[in-house]
Amino acid sequence: MPSVQTFKATAHLQEGVKVVTTVRQFELVIDEPKSLGGTDTGMNPVEALLASLGACQSIVARVYAPKFDVILEDFRVEVEGDLDLDGFFNRSDVRPGYSDIRYTFYIKTPSSAEKVEQFVEFLESKCPVGDTIAAPVHLKLNRIVIENEVTNS
Repeated sequence: MPSVQTFKATAHLQEGVKVVTTVRQFELVIDEPKSLGGTDTGMNPVEALLASLGACQSIVARVYAPKFDVILEDFRVEVEGDLDLDGFFNRSDVRPGYSDIRYTFYIKTPSSAEKVEQFVEFLESKCPVGDTIAAPVHLKLNRIVIENEVTNS
């Protein structure tokens, strides 16, 4: 298996601001709460980002805990972030994205605090989602495809 893999997702806008996202054979509905013009049929994109961070940290914890001799009886992450909606609604020059994201690990383990601290330090350095959020990533529009339906009368 090559060390660099390309992951792909498709987001298809439905009615209103509801979006059906597809990755491999999986589907996730993304929407906005009614207070932001949606129909509240799914989490919104910035909530999905927080959920992705917590899920990624959880997966890294499961994979690497044995290497640090840490027994995970239970592992939970609570993630929250501050977002100034004035940026999204173009009411001010503040950034439209999160200014701060905080998370708390809840770890039930009989392992020593020293082992857990070393494990957590490593965990934080290996989460791909956390790394993507924390460090600049090259984000660019690849291309625009305009599809026109031509009808013959």
